[in-house]
Amino acid sequence: MRNATVTGAALMVLMGATLSWGAVPASAAENAPISWESAALGLPTAHKVNQGDGVTVAVLDSGINSDHPALKGRVAKVGPDFYNSDGLEPGDDGYGVHGTAMVSDVLKVAPKAEIISVRVINDSREYKLERGLSPIAKGIDFAVANGADVISLSLGGGVVNQMTGEDLAAAAGAVHKGVTLLAATGNSGDEGNEGNFPAGYANVISVAATKPGGQRADFSTVRTHNTIAAPGVGIISADKDGGYRSVNGTSPATALAAGVTALMLAENPDLTPAQTRAILMHTADHPAGGHNALVGAGQINAAAAVRAAGSPPKIDTAPKPYKGDVKHFASPTGTEKISHPAMETELLATGLSALGCGVLFVAGGSLLLFRKSRGQRASG
Repeated sequence: MRNATVTGAALMVLMGATLSWGAVPASAAENAPISWESAALGLPTAHKVNQGDGVTVAVLDSGINSDHPALKGRVAKVGPDFYNSDGLEPGDDGYGVHGTAMVSDVLKVAPKAEIISVRVINDSREYKLERGLSPIAKGIDFAVANGADVISLSLGGGVVNQMTGEDLAAAAGAVHKGVTLLAATGNSGDEGNEGNFPAGYANVISVAATKPGGQRADFSTVRTHNTIAAPGVGIISADKDGGYRSVNGTSPATALAAGVTALMLAENPDLTPAQTRAILMHTADHPAGGHNALVGAGQINAAAAVRAAGSPPKIDTAPKPYKGDVKHFASPTGTEKISHPAMETELLATGLSALGCGVLFVAGGSLLLFRKSRGQRASG
């Protein structure tokens, strides 16, 4: 069994967000209070078309408080706790802080979408992962099996900052079945700028964060795989214990982007993940100079994306049988398919000879020093 411990600093990278604990009074409204992100995304115009009706968004996170006013009666299913090694339950301290905030952000954009919540990460400052199928892979599989149209992954970094075959396979399986995945690109842009998975997988839409004005938020990780960006500074999100708090990070950016994806699918349920990605990128507010590693194709324009969803580009991603005559991708070298090329023994022999000479020199020098030392002791 292999254990990994994560400190509080790594946890903030893991979850893709930093929480600012200056609480905002709870609103009587159904949705979390809006801020600059509404106008930046063009939500008022997009909501005139639809509000995510009939679309299911799975939020894979740290669990939720389903009784929070922003969530109450709006979560269709609470899935298994795939991250259950900490013994926490709903209502406990350290359970559902991040997840509650992220669900409220999805619903802020797509208030009529149905939500599936699956716990795959932990809010605590220390935890361990055990060998076996990862909680993230289990969560993706559960979401797909239970009818998710969109999967929001406001997580990454920390102990999950490396590519794993099981997570990649789960993501590929979901996309193959027509489910769109979005993940936070990470919050290390002003520090080590570490890579982040699952955002780095080719079949996942990687979401960067912007600040007012549409530029990259200082913390947003810079990567060439960044697909699009969404507001991620000062986003008013649900506080697990009641009320609302300001949240910064690529986590809320991802949740908002997942909500926009729900609006697009409500407009056109037949959109494929490839078409969804293409529309988000094509209709985004592009940065000067075009697509870049800072914000990808630019900040999402929800109104334009929903309009474009009605007439999507034709993108054929179905597997095709190979029909060509080429048997090799390069000129054959004569090496058998089941054998390795012969080793270059001349270089190996030279290296071994040099090593042998070095060992002899060291041994000879040690012997002379030993004899000299013995002679000095005898004369004394």
